[in-house]
Amino acid sequence: MSLISIVENTFFANSRYWGSLNSSLYQSGSIWAMKTGIESADLNMAWNEKPMTADDTKAISDIQKDFQQAGLPFWWWVFPSSQSPATIHMLKAKGLSFIESIPSMLADLTLLPDKETSDTAVSIMRVRNTEELNLWEEVSFSGFDFPHATQGQYHRFVSTFNLSADSPQKFFLACLNGKPVATSLLFLNGNVGGIYFVTTLAGQRKKGFGQALTKATMRFAKIVGARYATLQSSPDGLRAYQQAGFKEFCRVNVYGMNVV
Repeated sequence: MSLISIVENTFFANSRYWGSLNSSLYQSGSIWAMKTGIESADLNMAWNEKPMTADDTKAISDIQKDFQQAGLPFWWWVFPSSQSPATIHMLKAKGLSFIESIPSMLADLTLLPDKETSDTAVSIMRVRNTEELNLWEEVSFSGFDFPHATQGQYHRFVSTFNLSADSPQKFFLACLNGKPVATSLLFLNGNVGGIYFVTTLAGQRKKGFGQALTKATMRFAKIVGARYATLQSSPDGLRAYQQAGFKEFCRVNVYGMNVV
């Protein structure tokens, strides 16, 4: 399997898992969609795992109608293996326009040092119970600057997370002087760990906490048997991820509904 396929398949597997948590998963052939229920376009996802054909036209319309009825914005994610002129034409014909091209990154965990060498004064805590998950929720919600009105939506989504030992999701907090300042989520899929929800509280940014937490999350993935780690990066996080050992392997183009 190519490294780009590893990046793509980890994203697909994680998105399907999230959709299964709240029974929002939709599939029609190679087309999928899921809803977190949070009024944020980048957290409600549709994607095609192969280039689309004319037979997929109805699926696009069904997904649009479903999100519209739910009152949720969404993004359509198109990875390299899903790209084709027909795919882009079909999305645009349905009123979806290009939003941005997001770096999709991968790190080889065999190259990760076994011991932490950072001198950052931060401790890393793995979330193991509901009380700690509540802290994780509070910090991640604040760190991503979600509108206050979406707090209930965010809580309902986080409440579906499974903390059991056999869950593929693991959650981490970075703490400064015992107070949580940053979060991450690890999704284990075979020998790959997808890293998501990396964010730092506004007053604690640019101090190395996010990078320290990312490395700790990578190290945990390595310990439990993962060979690779993958993620999609925001522009602000790109340099920190590169310093943590990630390299860009492809870009995913995202499309959203035209705003009139």
